[in-house]
Amino acid sequence: MNKKVAIIASNGGLFDAYKVFNIATAAAATDQEVAIFFTFEGLNLIHNEAYQDLPMPEGKEHFAEGFAKSNVPAIPEMVAMAKEMGVTFIGCQMTMDVMGLEKESFIDGVEVGGAVTFLEFAKDADVTLTF
Repeated sequence: MNKKVAIIASNGGLFDAYKVFNIATAAAATDQEVAIFFTFEGLNLIHNEAYQDLPMPEGKEHFAEGFAKSNVPAIPEMVAMAKEMGVTFIGCQMTMDVMGLEKESFIDGVEVGGAVTFLEFAKDADVTLTF
């Protein structure tokens, strides 16, 4: 039986994106079932425009060179890898309603659901993480 990894992405910065998608792809690569629930600022990580150019945290600009030298994939590449590996993306319906966002504002393949949708997956998860 495959293990399950449930991730809540509630922050929307560049470092948050790397944490979320690094863990998600690593888990998927080891045959674990993975779902990510994107809520509040975490929706930036799957927003059609925002995820393509997430800002480096202020004062951390020196990391840009390290990312380049280490051949770390850009966030759009990591998102594509996660999708290819079967990671489930769930956009929080409540947050989308509050922010006036429609499903079309997000990358293809995002499932829209509420907390209950995520909890249904997470109830028997082996690992649950929040970023």
